[in-house]
Amino acid sequence: MARITASVYTSHVPAIGAAMDLGKTQEPYWQKVFSGYDFSRKWIKDNKPDVVFLVYNDHATAFSLDIIPTFAIGTAAEFKVADEGWGPRPVPDVQGAPELAAHIAHSVIQQDFDLTIVNKMDVDHGLTVPLSLMCGQPKEWPFKVIPFAVNVVQYPVPSGMRCFRLGQAIRKAVESFDEDLNVQIWGTGGMSHQLQGPRAGLINKEWDNRFLDRLVDDPEGLASVGHIEYVQEAGSEGIELVMWLIARGAMADVNGGKKPTMKHRFYHVPASNTAVGHMILENNQ
Repeated sequence: MARITASVYTSHVPAIGAAMDLGKTQEPYWQKVFSGYDFSRKWIKDNKPDVVFLVYNDHATAFSLDIIPTFAIGTAAEFKVADEGWGPRPVPDVQGAPELAAHIAHSVIQQDFDLTIVNKMDVDHGLTVPLSLMCGQPKEWPFKVIPFAVNVVQYPVPSGMRCFRLGQAIRKAVESFDEDLNVQIWGTGGMSHQLQGPRAGLINKEWDNRFLDRLVDDPEGLASVGHIEYVQEAGSEGIELVMWLIARGAMADVNGGKKPTMKHRFYHVPASNTAVGHMILENNQ
């Protein structure tokens, strides 16, 4: 059967992608950010998956305010890199895993989660920046990707617990797929940041690091945190962190298995007025 072997968590700041594309990664400001991913790039080469189920949020690229799906799964064979206003990033198009994606959609919907099935969409920096951080700048991405877009832009957004339970349903779906595949699940977005209003530029290091602690040691308790706390403590865009709970919910320990091994943890402030968080957890089957 297919299996989820690890989960990866990372911010997806658009300026990080621009820094890579413009060759600025070794500048003093950016070098501190990218050094936090040195371990991760070696790790992904040594632990290369067949498929990455990548949880991210669209930034008014594939979906406008006319249509806002709460959860949308990409089932296409290929996804083009979006033009977000200054041309597409110079990175490879994303190769999908349509058979596995269709199976996950069927299984998760039968577990009473309503998904929007998307057979054609472009993917923006929310998806491509995590790929670049983990894989560098290859001619093609080293694995297939299932994009999974979550609405954390326009309220109402899903609760942390809803996302956590969805992760459990995704794990069940993957394990019922009758093919020997190594699957990783990535949760992206966050950490604390606010892009507008009187609190623009807010970063809360203490809250962020408590979130990382609880993500490892108390994921279900963390899933109970309400929207108001995210907004108050982590800023209006800090709500993106609920997407990390989808990835965490898919790990073995919250489904009766062993606690995962934390292979890497990194936190840095600032990166373009945001906090950058990153973690790798390996399943212990």
